[in-house]
Amino acid sequence: MTPTGRPEGEHRSAQHEGSSPTAATIRRALPGDARAIAEVRVDAWRSTYRGMIPDSYLDAMKVEASEVLWQRVLAAAPNTTSVFVAVGDEGVIAFAAGMMLAEPRFGLDAELTAIYVQPRHQRTGIGRRLVRAVVAAQRAVGATGVLTWVIAQNRGARKFYEGLGAELLVEQPFEWDGMDLVEAGYGWRDLDALAAAGGSTPTTQHP
Repeated sequence: MTPTGRPEGEHRSAQHEGSSPTAATIRRALPGDARAIAEVRVDAWRSTYRGMIPDSYLDAMKVEASEVLWQRVLAAAPNTTSVFVAVGDEGVIAFAAGMMLAEPRFGLDAELTAIYVQPRHQRTGIGRRLVRAVVAAQRAVGATGVLTWVIAQNRGARKFYEGLGAELLVEQPFEWDGMDLVEAGYGWRDLDALAAAGGSTPTTQHP
């Protein structure tokens, strides 16, 4: 992920949520979280994108490569990028990230760039809490609307965003690491409504 562009083609693996809540604390990510964030990301890609992305690509993913990327993001000087983690008994179990856009797209000035939840903790409400945390952080730096992208075949993620009131803006082809895929862009123009849709679970946002 970079603070100035779409992170690694990070199409979210968040699933539609409806199971019993998982006890977890939501907090700002720290540089020391880079390894755990990378592990969550790789696990989520491999569990979510089988059948959408070639197995050879998923099997070749390296936690170490993603860790270096996230170390760079988390150690960067203060900017409009915000990264949050959900921490349970076994450590980091999910994360989400967002940033302000250099130029608005579809009339939206911020982006939810990533949200990944360990497979066994999906459908427990953690994704909604993470969305709330990222949106609150982006609003604090001036955001008025939020954009996000998802691989069009990922019905679970699309249902999750639609359940949070996201508007489908576009479906379009794109290329990622030599793969021809289709992405769907969703957006929220009413951030007050999005915050309400996220529920009332308190969020800890200490640095």
